[in-house]
Amino acid sequence: MELKNHWFAANRVALPRLLQCVNLRPEESERTQIMFLFYTTISVGLRWAEDSTVALFLGEYETNLLPWMYIASAIISTGLVFLYSWLQKIFPLRQVIVAIAPCMVMPLILLVLLRWGIHVSYLAVILVFLLRLWVDAFYVLNDLNTSIVANQIFNIREIKRTYPLVSSGLLVADVISGFSLPWLVQYARLNKVILIACVVILLGSGILFYLTHQYRAAFPETPQIIISQEQASRERFLISPLKRYVWQLFAFVGLLQVIGLLVDFQYLRELQSNLDGRELASFLGLFGGMLGLCELLIQWFISSRLIERMGVFFTATLLPITVGFLLPGVLLFLYLIPAIQSQSFFWGLVIVKFCDEVLRYTFVISSGPILYQPIPEGIRSRMQTLSGGTAEAIATGLTGLVIFITLLFSKQFVPPLLQKWVLVAETMLIAGTCLKVVWELRSRYVDLLVLSVARGQLSATNVGLRFFKQGVVKALAEKGNEADKRSCIELLAQIDSQGAAEVLAPLLVKLTPDLQCQSLEVMLVGGANPLYLPAIRPLLEQPQETNPEVFALALRYIWLAEPNPNLSLLEEYLHSRHNSLIRATAAALILRQGTPMQKVAATKTMRRMLTHKQERERINGVKALTEAVYLQALRIHIPNLLQDESLRVRCAVLEMIAATHLEEYYSALIAALYYKSTRTTAMLALVRLENEALEMLLRLATNIYKPEVVRMYAWRTIAQIATQQAMEALWENLEISCGTTRDHILQSLLKIHKQPGVRGLADRFYESRVENLIHQELRFLGEIYAAHIDFQTVDKQENYQSSERVLIVLELLQRSLRELELDVKERLLLLLRLLYSPEKMQAAAFNLRSLSVVNLARGLEILEHTVTLSSKSLLLNILDNRPEPEKLQHLIEAKIIEYQNILVSDRLHRLLMLDNLLSDWCLACCFHFAQVARIQLTSSEILASLRHPTGFVREAAIAYLHLVSHRVLQQILPQLQKDPHPLVAAQVKELLKKYHKNYN
Repeated sequence: MELKNHWFAANRVALPRLLQCVNLRPEESERTQIMFLFYTTISVGLRWAEDSTVALFLGEYETNLLPWMYIASAIISTGLVFLYSWLQKIFPLRQVIVAIAPCMVMPLILLVLLRWGIHVSYLAVILVFLLRLWVDAFYVLNDLNTSIVANQIFNIREIKRTYPLVSSGLLVADVISGFSLPWLVQYARLNKVILIACVVILLGSGILFYLTHQYRAAFPETPQIIISQEQASRERFLISPLKRYVWQLFAFVGLLQVIGLLVDFQYLRELQSNLDGRELASFLGLFGGMLGLCELLIQWFISSRLIERMGVFFTATLLPITVGFLLPGVLLFLYLIPAIQSQSFFWGLVIVKFCDEVLRYTFVISSGPILYQPIPEGIRSRMQTLSGGTAEAIATGLTGLVIFITLLFSKQFVPPLLQKWVLVAETMLIAGTCLKVVWELRSRYVDLLVLSVARGQLSATNVGLRFFKQGVVKALAEKGNEADKRSCIELLAQIDSQGAAEVLAPLLVKLTPDLQCQSLEVMLVGGANPLYLPAIRPLLEQPQETNPEVFALALRYIWLAEPNPNLSLLEEYLHSRHNSLIRATAAALILRQGTPMQKVAATKTMRRMLTHKQERERINGVKALTEAVYLQALRIHIPNLLQDESLRVRCAVLEMIAATHLEEYYSALIAALYYKSTRTTAMLALVRLENEALEMLLRLATNIYKPEVVRMYAWRTIAQIATQQAMEALWENLEISCGTTRDHILQSLLKIHKQPGVRGLADRFYESRVENLIHQELRFLGEIYAAHIDFQTVDKQENYQSSERVLIVLELLQRSLRELELDVKERLLLLLRLLYSPEKMQAAAFNLRSLSVVNLARGLEILEHTVTLSSKSLLLNILDNRPEPEKLQHLIEAKIIEYQNILVSDRLHRLLMLDNLLSDWCLACCFHFAQVARIQLTSSEILASLRHPTGFVREAAIAYLHLVSHRVLQQILPQLQKDPHPLVAAQVKELLKKYHKNYN
């Protein structure tokens, strides 16, 4: 029993190390092992069948019919791929996947038995051709089947680690079949070897059945022809970018197949001319064995790490680059060596074939399924079938046709010594084209991942102004929804506020009163211009029919635009028979430009309005003061108006203070931020003051004793000011702030960062500042992970084992640290949004917040192909769902933090040194834990928390002090009696009563 326990303990240590060696995670190991076993078994059988049929084929036809074989293989493979795709529409995917191998094996057995029993020579020759053809088609479907299964049971991040190991099953099969085939050939004829291969393939199908049964939740239960309405709508939205991506993927797969077939044809032609039948089969077996060993080492220990570190598209380019440059180079180099000059093409193509196979069955085959992950899950397997399988089949047929035409052309027009170089040149050309396709494919990959999460947005910066104005004119002139027309005017004001009058003025008479008001307000923002007076004057010709608000705005525009206005005409509008808004507007204009006597009359009118019993009169009077520049005796009414019972009046006063720059009442604007009812108006008013309000807002925003919500809106107001001084103030405070304050500043900065891309030297400066902030957050995360690990040792220490209360409070502290970790991760994503596309970062954040492992992987993939910082790899590991020790190890390796296991008390002191980084709840939990665990804290730590702005933190500090020092607490309790927080006040009152009772 002791030996058995020792064996299990050794296993628990050895297994994680083994998984780490092959870059695999424990939760992925079982799926990977079963898939590896299934793929290896089927591949052994297929490799035996392939090598045997190749030997039979070359023995019957030599290489003369290879081009026709490629063409025929393309036709039958394409047909089978379409059949495979059609079956997915009418049967559940799991049934199709399991059934495909047995269905392909049966015709293969039948062909072998027919060839065995038929003694007619020409029929036997035809059957050899069909055997070779069917095995090729079987390979296409088996590779498709395997990659579809992998895409179903692994997510986009897992597949980078697991599929290189799964696909290494083919390499293991190369080794097994390569070294066993020469032995099988000695004891059995090739026909029997093919039958043995079929039995092995059926065994692999049984393993696949077990795999799909164990993970049946990963496979849809319904055929793909049954698609929900929501999914169909999403696919319609993605249809255009998806088509482009699939076509480029189709081209990439096809070109890789063309490269492989061109190399394979030249390689087989050299083999056929240098070796006989039995030597050829043995050579192929030994070559496959050696090749498999080399590929296996790369696939197990290099491939997944290289794909994770360098990306899928870097590894995808290795094959075309290598073949394109290596093929001519090796051939020329070997031709220059006299000893092997006659066989330079033979050994050159053996080397190139070796490199092609190594790269194809390590990096390329591992990258393939990943490229299909951005395609929506509902149609992914069908797209993969049609794109991958059809591309390979069509490429095979076209390659055969190209080779056939090339051979004919070379015999007629190319000298014998140069005929072989024609195919070499074609191979180089195809490799170059393949590189170009990979480059275009890369640009579509992340875009499709993002589009599958959220739709893009129209930016005003990419709208042609002239055409947009024409569209606005057309939209406003035609009959339609008034809300749409209002949106057109708003967008016009945002894009070209100065030139809006040119579009709006001629349309004023045709618009509704609400749209006229909106248009006149937009025109006044752009400045009153005499050119547009003829279009506005008709609005004043019939006062009874014109809306009072429209009349007042038109009146203001005309008298501001007139170079020499006749103010005596305005005096008649002061009469009480006119609407209060018209009277107020006329009075404000007279106060701006009138004679002393006119100003006296206007002031009387305004005074009556500001003190009138009716709310509408007071509101219109205050609104008019907004345009006045000479308030005279009207200032004395402002304090009363700020206390007016009407909210609308108070809001109008706030707007007026900002418009007239009444500095003595700026404090009223700050006070209005405290109340939800006046907050929006106060923010707009402060933004209107621009830099004048900056210092006041900074004092409010940086005062930790002010309410959190008020400080947040102060930062948002600073962001909306959007001047250079405000921008720099935000950045400076971002670098010295922490916690929720940093969150508020980040959210504010993001609202004014319209162009997130890093372009130019100025933006490079901001990029370095953001990267420094990211390092700060990662350093804090390291402290959190270190605390998690050290606090886990509490139950093992004798001082804490007997106290259940200690463990309960510790669990609260641990939970607060986890919440803090989530806050830091959100902050990291906000920092990244300062540098990169908001759409991509938003899509990444949406996926990372998901509880789904698939969505998490998709979010990490978007970040991997978007972020360019040096700490990208570390960020991906931190944002991934991994255990704390593993994440801490990554931070230590990156030299972000140094870690040493320390006592729980020392770790608590370390946390309290970071009190400005901790959340209020986490800080309170630290004091509660120190209290129940009886950990001695320093006086500076206690005093800092007694002055903390949050009540429950002060309550926790007082509770701790009550435990450790009654004398000190008795001295400070009288000072705490007037604490504003009711929790603390009640606690202090209770303690004072208790101490007084004990004293008596």
